[in-house]
Amino acid sequence: MTDTDTDKPNQEEGNEGGLFTTLRSKVKSPSELNKELKETVLWKSIFRHKLDGSPRNRSLAVLSNVFLHLHPARINRDAVRYNFTWGMGGITFYLFVNLTLTGTLLMFYFHPSKGEAYRDIMFLQYDVPFGNLLRNMHRWGAHAMVITTWLHMVRVFMTGSYKPPREFNWNIGVLLLLFTMLLSFTGYLLPDDQLGFWAVTVGTNMARATPILGHEGPFGPELGFTAFNDVRFALLGGSVVDANALLRAYIWHCIAIPILASVLMIVHFWRVRKDGAISGPAPVMLESEAARK
Repeated sequence: MTDTDTDKPNQEEGNEGGLFTTLRSKVKSPSELNKELKETVLWKSIFRHKLDGSPRNRSLAVLSNVFLHLHPARINRDAVRYNFTWGMGGITFYLFVNLTLTGTLLMFYFHPSKGEAYRDIMFLQYDVPFGNLLRNMHRWGAHAMVITTWLHMVRVFMTGSYKPPREFNWNIGVLLLLFTMLLSFTGYLLPDDQLGFWAVTVGTNMARATPILGHEGPFGPELGFTAFNDVRFALLGGSVVDANALLRAYIWHCIAIPILASVLMIVHFWRVRKDGAISGPAPVMLESEAARK
């Protein structure tokens, strides 16, 4: 073997090392890519202000973004502690989004008719891939939303967050609680099983005793209400829990109440922002701040 043959592997290794160094120099670091991204026309068309550390630019970035401006530019630091808010408002909203998505998927397999509703539920539960998981995500999400809504209302009441200037938003929250309960109630009948049938039967029988609007309630008979024109008849579309009741529950559950609840949630979030964000506890001084003074 000659000296020339011995030098060939060393030359090849040197060439490979030089090629690797060249490629490495051309590959940009994440910080460089991030900097170049923020200089593109697309980025500047979405974010019109720099996201740097100055308070002015941070406030402008929040106020000029359709998603970020839902929150105030400045908030009370103590108001975002989980041991104060419990995070129930945000959790309730995320559950509503989950119920909207899973409910939309469930609508692909459901027919709101007396002969097909229960059969569709059985088909979804036993034959559709991941159908049982989808149904349980919707069902348990609905139960969880009722619980988190009540806990959110309890937290707001116990911390006095319903007081001025937030009394209007408290009333919006009460309406949202009502719509949450109605969503749960109307969803009971959709599987068209015995549980749903008797739950709606008991609930609508209670409506007969509604003051003024029910034929068994105060002033109902005096106003001419009977079993065939009172509020129970309007809810069921008849005098018994039948096909008309199933169809009306489906429309209320899937269209009317979600739209009304969405509008109220928009108003609710807007008022939270306009009222100075989440109400926090009385301002306190941190130990680190006291030490600096």
